[in-house]
Amino acid sequence: MDHVHRIVLPGRTEGVVLSESGEPLVPPEDWAFLPAGDAAVTKRVKAQGATWVVRERRGRREISKGIWANAAHILTSQKEVEARRSTPEYDRRREKELDRREVKQAAYVAEFYDEVVSFLAFHPRYLGEAGLLAAKVTAHATPVGSGTVARTQRIPVARRAEAAVIAWMRHQTTAYDVMSIARIKGRRREVRGQLAAKSVELLHAYRQGQEVAANCPLRMALGQGQAVVLLLQDI
Repeated sequence: MDHVHRIVLPGRTEGVVLSESGEPLVPPEDWAFLPAGDAAVTKRVKAQGATWVVRERRGRREISKGIWANAAHILTSQKEVEARRSTPEYDRRREKELDRREVKQAAYVAEFYDEVVSFLAFHPRYLGEAGLLAAKVTAHATPVGSGTVARTQRIPVARRAEAAVIAWMRHQTTAYDVMSIARIKGRRREVRGQLAAKSVELLHAYRQGQEVAANCPLRMALGQGQAVVLLLQDI
């Protein structure tokens, strides 16, 4: 049986939500709120009856905060899931699933590292720097749940690697994190574009095998874990 799962927005006061048009709504008296975080329980609750799904927009993303549903359905679902998880069979399946995820993650980390090295395309003179930079970018970008561009499925891995390198360099070799950027629409994107161009220019020297200065921002970032010399100081 299909049930209605209405999308609502967080309200300004406890126990009140807003319709998509902004109208205040009060859940039925026999309902309770189930916070997001346990997909198995949420799925069982939705299978038993109607719910109000609370979603909050953050930038371009919609974040699920949880659901309002019949309190008895929530309690029953929690007990069912808890009972299922307490069995030896569940433990064995869970262990196999974790092993599978670890293998998949390890393979992705290796693939991502190779894509970063490929994007860098450093001269043989700087193969050591390429490996070190690729390792740093990969370690930062690939952890599950990191929310970085490396975890998106919307673009090919090669483009994820390129974006991850530029993002890492923006934070490690430029003044971006301490810049005072005017709150003007499009200004932050403009600054990031300028910094990206400077990062690509910096990479060019390593790709061509040119001599790089001792105070090169990238060299310092690789050697010390943070940049001391900043790019685009006049932005």
